Amino acid sequence: MTYSTAAPTTDRPSAASHHELRGHLESLARIHRVPGAQLAVHTGTHLVSVHTGTADALTNTAFTARTAVPLGSVTKVATATAVLLLADDGDIDLDEPVSDLLPDLAGELPEVTVRHLLSHTAGLPTGPDSDSAAGATASRYLSTVWTARNTLFAPGTGFSYSNAGYVVAGRILSEVTGMTWQEAVTALVLEPLGIVPAFLGDTAPSRPLAGGHALNTATGLVRPAHQNLAPVEAPAGALLASAEDLVTLGRSLIGRSPALPAAVADRMRHPEPAADAGELADSWGLGLALFQQDGRMWWGHDGNAQGTSCHLRADADTGVVVAFTGNAGAATALWRDIAADLARLTGIRVPTGPSAGPRRGPALPLKDCAGTYRNGGIEYTVKLDGDGRPTLSVDGDCPIPLVCYADLSCDLVDPSTGRLEPGGRFHRDPVTGAIDRLQISGRTARRTGTG
Repeated sequence: MTYSTAAPTTDRPSAASHHELRGHLESLARIHRVPGAQLAVHTGTHLVSVHTGTADALTNTAFTARTAVPLGSVTKVATATAVLLLADDGDIDLDEPVSDLLPDLAGELPEVTVRHLLSHTAGLPTGPDSDSAAGATASRYLSTVWTARNTLFAPGTGFSYSNAGYVVAGRILSEVTGMTWQEAVTALVLEPLGIVPAFLGDTAPSRPLAGGHALNTATGLVRPAHQNLAPVEAPAGALLASAEDLVTLGRSLIGRSPALPAAVADRMRHPEPAADAGELADSWGLGLALFQQDGRMWWGHDGNAQGTSCHLRADADTGVVVAFTGNAGAATALWRDIAADLARLTGIRVPTGPSAGPRRGPALPLKDCAGTYRNGGIEYTVKLDGDGRPTLSVDGDCPIPLVCYADLSCDLVDPSTGRLEPGGRFHRDPVTGAIDRLQISGRTARRTGTG
């Protein structure tokens, strides 16, 4: 049986297509050295769910449909949903200043609103890395980012993906509800959807869990990876769930579940002004990324924890929802491959990234891009090589060649293959015309020095 992206007319998939999809997932997991993976697809009328492999490479624990995987940044969808439910009840106003809700942040950044936090348009840096944030209180963590000197642009005028913004959103949940972030997300989102809660750091989990894995290139062996997310960062990445759980969440986000008011789902899916997400997505709403494919709009999110890769896509028009989890870093490539197989086997063409857009034309020199750019503690250095071509180095790493275009977009040159990979974009100050910002993989860095 073949499924199209139009609303399906049958209530059950054929056994043959289900078996074939599972075979493709098993084969791709072996090819990409991913210990275990799950794929769940809701066609609008029925669920197709397949899984393969092991949850832990050391114990050889089997992956099941119920196994929960560290979601990484897909956690932000649950955090945003909880905040939107508070707004729907009138407990908060999305356009009120964050400093009015969190008095300890008063005096700095009075124009940043809740809406800015959820859409990554607040101008906040991404925040300290997890190792640096380990043991930090929320107040200490935010003291490093919630300052005017660290802002990347005026609130509401640009996009920069920020974990710190969701740490603040988690603080708002706690302040308004009187619960911890974990308790609030469980009560407001997970339990109404029938999702058994699981979080990083659970000492007595109520469901089977999978760990992340990394490939040791020296030995060729796959080994468990330690989850190092700092407790303070929980609202940005501490949730675990299965692919079937993500389908349940995705259906609520497109108005197909009574557990989430349709008005809340519609509000989350509204593209926010200035939310140009670069290479992450085509646009951004309140907690949700927008991806375009074949003239259709898909909503969802991607997430990577330590050695995991998880993805959610939902089409509000057809009701199709696709979710994938894999417990190795290489699962991102598996996701792209299984999405291509899904299109061939079922006719469902799900986007794995932003739309390609028009060709950008020939490469052009962009000599005035050389300089130092900063996003919080991350330093990006752009230099010109002996032939006047730009290179990019992050925190002193080996420089990678850049290919720049007339629209200020740029590609990265993969050093091992020579292939062009989507990079980002430079931005010019509208008044002076000078390049003042660099956006790489959805994160914006402000220029602090010239080359």
